[in-house]
Amino acid sequence: MAREDRRLEPALAPASGPVSVDHIETIADAFVISAPERDGAHRPLSQTQVAGVVIAGLLAALGVALAPMTAFAAAHHLFFAIFLLGGLTRLAAAMTRLPSGRAPAPQPEADLPTYTIITPLYREAEVLPELVESLAAIDYPQDRLQALIVLEADDEITRAAARALDLPSFIQVLVVPPGTPRTKPRACNYALERARGDLVVIYDAEDMPDPQQLREAAARFAASDASLACLQAPLRIEDPGFSLFLPSQFRLEYAAHFEVLLPALARWGLPFPLGGTSNHFKVGPLREIGAWDPYNVTEDADIGFRLAAAGYRLDVIRRPTWETAPTTPEQWFPQRARWIKGHMQTLAVHARGPLPTQPRNAIALVLTLAQSVAASHLHGPVMAVAVAWALIDFLPDAAFQVPPHDLTLYLLGWSSAAIAGARGVLRAGGRPKWLHLLGMPAYWLCQSLAAVKALHQFIVAPHRWDKTLHVPRSGPRHP
Repeated sequence: MAREDRRLEPALAPASGPVSVDHIETIADAFVISAPERDGAHRPLSQTQVAGVVIAGLLAALGVALAPMTAFAAAHHLFFAIFLLGGLTRLAAAMTRLPSGRAPAPQPEADLPTYTIITPLYREAEVLPELVESLAAIDYPQDRLQALIVLEADDEITRAAARALDLPSFIQVLVVPPGTPRTKPRACNYALERARGDLVVIYDAEDMPDPQQLREAAARFAASDASLACLQAPLRIEDPGFSLFLPSQFRLEYAAHFEVLLPALARWGLPFPLGGTSNHFKVGPLREIGAWDPYNVTEDADIGFRLAAAGYRLDVIRRPTWETAPTTPEQWFPQRARWIKGHMQTLAVHARGPLPTQPRNAIALVLTLAQSVAASHLHGPVMAVAVAWALIDFLPDAAFQVPPHDLTLYLLGWSSAAIAGARGVLRAGGRPKWLHLLGMPAYWLCQSLAAVKALHQFIVAPHRWDKTLHVPRSGPRHP
């Protein structure tokens, strides 16, 4: 019991001395986060948005009933407009040169700011030892480093795993009080109340950050003006050593997103949806905007645009964080559905906020979240109808024709995505493979299946958090 008293403390409890497990639960009952006063994902749609969705649905149904061919043609043109927008954005990003200047000089040891690492975990006992090892490997003065591993009150297995470890002195375990919604951002908000750092970074259970990442971020903040509020480190997927479809596509997708698209958006001066981990914040702006929305299941995407709406800017750094890829549909499918649902939440919230009146921020929201959500929902149905139509055309005379403009647009979209993915893999130090690039259209169809679940949950269970299962690394702990 003495070990637990020393390591496990209730979030927001007085830090004057150790407490027992029973006391933790008693104190936790007194600290329940209420719904945020600001607008957020606790209200999925406003009344105006509900009315707009209903009217659009009725018009679409009427169009299908009265003129099905015209309705299909309209959906077809809409899909290819969205597909073309996404392709041209990625092509432009792949052609955008990264800054060639040297990184800011490292700060002297005595000038380094205090840094807080927040790592929320839920049912992650198996990977906890690896996480502690990764945190201990970070090259930063431990007298200015605070790591908060945040657990849920009902997660007895992970709490027991924490008690069994000999944790470094800078690592503290917090237990979040019971309450709803039980989400990662809610846990992060509790941890932020205990954060002592001038800077704060979020890591996930499976993360292996570059040991120099905190120093690079601290140097960038020190060399920038007060408007810079957040730096995103690139997330890189470890090469699993085999070419299963999902891990290879996931790795390619991450390379295109974090090595190509986000650096380009930052170079263009546009905000972007943050990744779920390895985002480094100044604590002041983070607290100013009310921290994370506990009801948004992609709080990372939301908070990037809320910082931008408040007048702050985002940028990227070069030191990566290594992650493992989902290897089975059981791992990938719930995670992707949650991401799409969270992006829908973020779009709904910011569409009724100040962002539409801020042109640069509105453009970024369309180029990133709106385009990806629309493409995920439209790709599968449009391609299914197109295949069915081609078969109907083929059966009478065993011949069919693909409209040239459709083929051109599809090839342009695929080639743009392939160029961005290949360039991202090269920037991450890997070698792109043609088989993986050719498999991208099949991966997009998988995303459409996940979009069906996302849409259903957005209606019936908007705040449900489908957890991604992580397992320990099976090989050496290096890229």
